[in-house]
Amino acid sequence: MPLEIPSSVAFGMSFVHPVLMWVLLALSGYGLYLGIKAKKLRTATTAEERKPLIQGQFAQRHLKIGKIILAVMVLGTLGGMAVTYLNNGKLFVGPHLLVGLGMTTLVAIAASLTTAMQKGNLVARKVHVGLNMTVLTLFLWQAFTGLQIVQKILQPQA
Repeated sequence: MPLEIPSSVAFGMSFVHPVLMWVLLALSGYGLYLGIKAKKLRTATTAEERKPLIQGQFAQRHLKIGKIILAVMVLGTLGGMAVTYLNNGKLFVGPHLLVGLGMTTLVAIAASLTTAMQKGNLVARKVHVGLNMTVLTLFLWQAFTGLQIVQKILQPQA
């Protein structure tokens, strides 16, 4: 039984998740950029290559943005599910929901590898990169399916 929420509030709540996810997609792209710069610093061979990269503090910024991405991903996933349930009295179990839950899991696993990477574990680093590239690819697909869901919300109910 759906919770009785004023229709204007329920309608507005339906757009918090999509907007948050588009922000998260942009943050993920920025995280990728910072990760690439951090790798350039790690693999730089000369002092003149390293100096501007050290000043950019890319590794520290990558770690910080990763923490934000993890938090927003978990909150956005749970928030999207909560709003769907509140507005409809049920969740629509389909590819968008299942892939979103999978992505959240992959981001959590990728984040859990941080300590091993900081200790120089190359396998952990490669798994971290692989998981996050998978998440970013799935995220692009999710953006497309999410737009389809938003269009359904915006269509007048017959």
